[in-house]
Amino acid sequence: MTLNEQMTQMARQAKAASRELAQLTTAEKNACLLAMALALEQQSAKIKAANALDMETGAKLGLTTAMLDRLRLDDNRIAGMAKGLREVAALPDPVGKVLNERVRPNGLKLKKVTTPIGVVVIIYESRPNVTADAASLCFKSGNATILRGGKEALHSNHAIAQIMVEAGRQALASFPPHAIQVVPTTEREAIRELLSLTQYVDLCMPRGGEGLIRAVAECSKVPVIKHYKGVCHVYVDAEADLKMAEDIALNAKVQRPAVCNAMETLLVDRKIAPAFLPAIARRLGEKSVQLRVDPEAEAILKSKIQSSKPEIRRATEPDYYTEYNDYILNIRIVDGVSQAIEHINHYGSAHSDSIVTRNEARANQFLAGVDSAAVYWNASTRFTDGAEFGMGAEIGISTDKIGARGPMGLEELTSYKWIGIGTGQVRT
Repeated sequence: MTLNEQMTQMARQAKAASRELAQLTTAEKNACLLAMALALEQQSAKIKAANALDMETGAKLGLTTAMLDRLRLDDNRIAGMAKGLREVAALPDPVGKVLNERVRPNGLKLKKVTTPIGVVVIIYESRPNVTADAASLCFKSGNATILRGGKEALHSNHAIAQIMVEAGRQALASFPPHAIQVVPTTEREAIRELLSLTQYVDLCMPRGGEGLIRAVAECSKVPVIKHYKGVCHVYVDAEADLKMAEDIALNAKVQRPAVCNAMETLLVDRKIAPAFLPAIARRLGEKSVQLRVDPEAEAILKSKIQSSKPEIRRATEPDYYTEYNDYILNIRIVDGVSQAIEHINHYGSAHSDSIVTRNEARANQFLAGVDSAAVYWNASTRFTDGAEFGMGAEIGISTDKIGARGPMGLEELTSYKWIGIGTGQVRT
């Protein structure tokens, strides 16, 4: 069987499964998810054995210690996957919600009702627990899913998916066996083949680094929901509570620097820069954050901080476009909220940005003017997350403007259709 034939078969099977999934009741879906959770716990030895093979592969590929840690599955992480499935089962069913109702003058009743999207392809790297998370969210929302993880996690991904499918079949006689599939090959061309099958595949969601996401978006013929990177900002206004601003900036940068909603550039109003910059720089220095600053900020910091920490360098133009995912932070002084908005809309990635101020008018100007998926007033950018938004679970974050935007949970994995109920009406 050629690669094209193999991918076509998978996609065709997924499309058929999606038709069956759309007819399952909430109780049936939840029963399957609970059975899957229990099976993951009971078959943890099988998962760990598969993961051990992947850990060997990862070591041979020269993965860093951090990447190997992302790849590793132990009892706690397997328990976490099972817990995640139970949480998804407890969430409201997003399918079948009535979004709009109206009755036309001729008596025709119309309802706008949420439906599954259909077949969702998810492409991701390293972390095999994404297999369980993504499959469970797609299943609960009535979507068939085709999973393509990294080559370093192939054995783990297959084991997790197989256990989930077997548990679903035991829990429900009508469980579609192709509701959850893992691409069996590590060939890159498989992605191109799969994402050309517009007659079967409805949506693709890549999760990973900018390089992976751009490669997927460029080759895909099906819609792709994505965010390329997270270049997030905090702007400290002239009327900010400076202690609050310090706490928010520190949290946004160092609580987890390697995530997409971490701050990469701190913008500071010129009026409060001499007072604020030395204080926040000292706290960032305690966390070993390297600062890349504009000339004005450099002059202030070097005149008021004599120690070797923090390390201070002059920022370059490319730095302002950079997602560091590290203990590195740009600092730039600006003239007011308008210049802050201009900087963010020019250099940012439309992910998450925040203003710290007591001035409501400036806050509202910032909230309206910054063109990002999530915009905050007096809060850290780190809140852009499905769980933090009360969605219960998240399949990804989108910076697109058409369709889902921001954290994506169950509701974002649905579409809708119009249902018309008549009594014999005909159009004249």
